[in-house]
Amino acid sequence: MSRRREKSSNPDEKKGKMLTVKDLVQLRKIMAYVKPYAGLWTLGFFFLLITMGTSLLFPKLLGGLMSSSVENLRNNMFQMMGLLAIQGVAGFFRVVLFVMVTERALAAIRGDLYTHLLHLPMSFFTSKRVGELNSRVASDTAQIGETLTTTLAEFLRGLSMVIGGIAILAFTSIKLTLFIVGVIPPLIIVTFIFGRFIRKYAKKVQDEIAESNTIVEETFAGIQTVKAFANEAWERSRYRERIQKVVGLAVTGGYYRGAFSSFITFGLFGAIALVIWFGAGMVHEGELAADKLNEFILYALFIGGSIGGLASVYAQLQKAVGATETIFSLMDEEPELVSGEDIAAAQVEGISFKEVQFSYPSRPDVPVIQGLSFELSKGQTLALVGKSGSGKSTVAALLMRFYQSQGGQISSGANAVENFDLQAWRKSLALVPQDVLLFGGSIRENITYGKTSATEEEIIQAAKEANAWEFIKGFPEGLDTKVGDRGVQLSGGQRQRVAIARALLKDPQLLILDEATSALDSESERLVQEALDRLMQGRTSVVIAHRLSTIRRAHQILVMDEGQGIERGTHDNLMKLDGAYAELIRLQDVLGSDTSLVENVD
Repeated sequence: MSRRREKSSNPDEKKGKMLTVKDLVQLRKIMAYVKPYAGLWTLGFFFLLITMGTSLLFPKLLGGLMSSSVENLRNNMFQMMGLLAIQGVAGFFRVVLFVMVTERALAAIRGDLYTHLLHLPMSFFTSKRVGELNSRVASDTAQIGETLTTTLAEFLRGLSMVIGGIAILAFTSIKLTLFIVGVIPPLIIVTFIFGRFIRKYAKKVQDEIAESNTIVEETFAGIQTVKAFANEAWERSRYRERIQKVVGLAVTGGYYRGAFSSFITFGLFGAIALVIWFGAGMVHEGELAADKLNEFILYALFIGGSIGGLASVYAQLQKAVGATETIFSLMDEEPELVSGEDIAAAQVEGISFKEVQFSYPSRPDVPVIQGLSFELSKGQTLALVGKSGSGKSTVAALLMRFYQSQGGQISSGANAVENFDLQAWRKSLALVPQDVLLFGGSIRENITYGKTSATEEEIIQAAKEANAWEFIKGFPEGLDTKVGDRGVQLSGGQRQRVAIARALLKDPQLLILDEATSALDSESERLVQEALDRLMQGRTSVVIAHRLSTIRRAHQILVMDEGQGIERGTHDNLMKLDGAYAELIRLQDVLGSDTSLVENVD
C-alpha cells in the first residue's frame, strides 16, 4: 500500500515562501548525486572562483584604462585583454566540467526516479496521471540540471560581485561606499519580495503545463477513439482551455516581473545618478581623486547589475527547489514491499480466499469485496461470472497482489500470499487481459516480455501454440515486425495471440485470464480460443468468463454479486439450483449464443 504524504505539493500552499534552511536541505539531496563526481565538481568550482575573481578585477582595470595616460594606455590595454582571456578560458572549463557532472547526476536522478516509480503500488498509479509523471521526470529534472549547470554559478558570481565590489570600494573611500550601501538595501528587499511572487506563479505554470501535457498524451494514446467519435474539436477546446490557464498564469507572472524590472531599472540608474552626484561633490571638495570616481561608477554599475541579475537567478533557484520538492516527494512514496520468505520461485499449491474484505484506497468507504470465500485446487479452473461491478476484476487484482486486502486471508497452500516474495509470486503468475496492451517495439520483444532469456526456438514454439506463428511469418520482417504504439499495427485477434504467446513462454503456475468477448470475428475468435485452451491445460486458472463454452469446462463456477460469492458449483449443479446463474444462462439464450454472458467493467 502506498503511504501518502500528508504535506501537499500544491504550490498554493507554499505561496510567498522564501528560501529557507529546509529548502537548502532539498538542494542538498541533489548534491548527494553530485558527490560521486566531487573531483570534477571541485575543479569546475575552482574555475568558477577564477571567473569570479576576474569579474571583480574587470571594473578596476576598465576604470584604469579610462583614466590612462598616453604612456601607459597600451600596457593597460594588454592587461585588460589578458584578464578577458583568462576569464574566457576559465569560463569554458567551468561550463564543460559543470555540464559533465550535471548530466551524469541527472542521469542518476532520472534512473532512480524511474526505478522507484516502477516499484510503486497500483494504488499510486490510480491516483496519478501518466502525463503528469512524464512531465515530472522530464521537465523537473531539466530544471534541476539548469540550476546545477548555470544558475548556481551565476548566483555565486553575482553574490561575489556584490560583496567583493563593496569591499574593494571600502578601501578607496569609506564615505562613498557607505552612501552606496545605503542605496542598495532597498533594492535587495524588493528583490526578495518579488521573488516570492515569481516563485508562486512559476510553479503554478509548471503544474498547469504538466496538466496540459497529460491532455496531449491521453488524446494521442486514444486517438482512434477521438477520431471515431469525431471529437477533434472537443479535444482542441479542452486543450485550448488548459493552455489559456497557462497563459493567464504566465501573463499574471509577467505583470510581477515587469513591475520588478521597471523598479530595478529605475532604482539602478537612480542609484548610479546619486553615486555620480555624491562622488562629484567629493571630487570638488578634494575628498576623492577624479580617476577613482570612474572606478566607483563602474563598480556601482556592476554591483547594481549583479543585484538585478540576482533577482532572476534567485527565482530560478526557487523553481529548482520546487522541482526538487516534487521529485523527492515522488521518491518518498512507499514502494511495494518485497518481504517475507526469501523464495527463489513461488510454488502455487492452489488458491484459497477466506472472508476476504477489500475497498480501493481511493474509495475506502465503498466495499468492493465483502467476505468472499472459495477454494481452488491446483490444476483446476475457476470461472468468475457476474454482472458489471460485481468484483471479478478486483479478485484478479488481489491475486496479482496489485492491492492488499483489508480483511480475511488469501493463501496458497498453507502460506498466506503476502508471505511470498512479491517478485517470486508474480513470476509464477501470468495475466492475460481482455484489452491487450503491447509495447511499441517488435513482436519478438513483446513475446519475450514473458521470458527475456528465451531462445529463438522457444519463441517460435510459443507463437505456434498461441496460433500466432502463421500471421507472424507472413510479415516480411517476421518476429522483428514493429507493432506500433500500443500494438495498433496488429488486429485485435493478433494482439490477443501475441499476449497468449507471451504467457505461454512464461509458463506460469497460476493463470489469470480475462476472456476476450465476441468483439473478434469468428475465425479470430476460434484461433484465440484454441490458444487459450492450450494455455489453460493443466494449469491452475482463474478466468473472468464470458463464453458459455469456457464456463461449462470450468471445474467450478463462482457467481459474484456486489463483491460476494452468491453461488458456487459446476454448471450442471448451478443449473439445477435455478438461481442467479441459471437466470444468466437463460438471458444468454434469449439474446443469442454469440452474446457474451456478462460484461466485465469493474
